[in-house]
Amino acid sequence: MLINKPISELLDAFSSTDPTPGGGSASALAGALGASLLAMVAGMPKTRNGTDEERQALEAVHADLLALQGSLKELVDMDASAYGLVVAAYRQPKETDEQKLARQETVQQAMRIATQVPLETMRACANLIRLARTVSAYGNPSASSDVKVGVHLALAGFRGAAENVQINAAALKDPEFIQTLQESMQKMVLEIGGEDALREM
Repeated sequence: MLINKPISELLDAFSSTDPTPGGGSASALAGALGASLLAMVAGMPKTRNGTDEERQALEAVHADLLALQGSLKELVDMDASAYGLVVAAYRQPKETDEQKLARQETVQQAMRIATQVPLETMRACANLIRLARTVSAYGNPSASSDVKVGVHLALAGFRGAAENVQINAAALKDPEFIQTLQESMQKMVLEIGGEDALREM
């Protein structure tokens, strides 16, 4: 598994000429790093003003942040696996009409998965950005830069995953499925504050 590699080996894997891991896995990894930083601040004993209310609010999001970190770690490998399915689909024989049809159907199935995985990365990163508001409001002010870096990493993961959804969706031939993808993406953009908020982050 990619996520279990030492960091130096993982970086070497990203810099190799192999197609995986690629941008989708990198987006999930960025999100996982963001989740880690936000969880660190949420778990600190000191809060902004030292109140019980702040401690309770931070404890309420801490577990969710760790859960999102776990999901994003899994998505690092899931994205690489999804791309592997696409490569395998395109390598299917296409000499006869039957083979061409079977290959086309397999490619479409693989491309669906290749759009759904980064869509999940987008969703996880959007949830990180939402939870980061609580961490920013109540967390230790000495760690404010850690919160900001966490948000930027989550945003990078969100935007990177969106790029992967869009480029993979371009190969799909199901208008209804594509529309559902676009609606899901737009909903997530609105949930984290809309296009203006994204530009300001």
